Amino acid sequence: MTLAVEYLDAEDLLELARRLLGDPPPVRDLGLLGAAAARPQASAFGEDAYPDIYSKAGALLHSIVSNHPLVDGNKRLGWLAAAVFLELNAASVSSVANDDVYDLVMAVATAALSVEDIAGTLLLMYEQALDS
Repeated sequence: MTLAVEYLDAEDLLELARRLLGDPPPVRDLGLLGAAAARPQASAFGEDAYPDIYSKAGALLHSIVSNHPLVDGNKRLGWLAAAVFLELNAASVSSVANDDVYDLVMAVATAALSVEDIAGTLLLMYEQALDS
């Protein structure tokens, strides 16, 4: 039996942005924020486009960082959203070193990583967090 995945929606992302960046959050395009929230739930031909929580978190991080729904703070919100998503789904990465987070987010921002690469890195971060 697999557990149901808990997703973040656009309102959740707005609340995270509000807490992270102030009220009102610096939204540039609400549609892009909504699209980022929806991407982890995407499916094709009846199959999840992102089959596990790490690829779903990777898709969320990638969408926010790459598509710039905010005027400022996209990298920070992208990481926070991915970390909260993983936490909600029992895969905390909260103890990961800041340098590792920075390296991942900057690699995403420079288009150096695919969603699959991001997912693999998030899985490694989760496994390292378990060991610490």
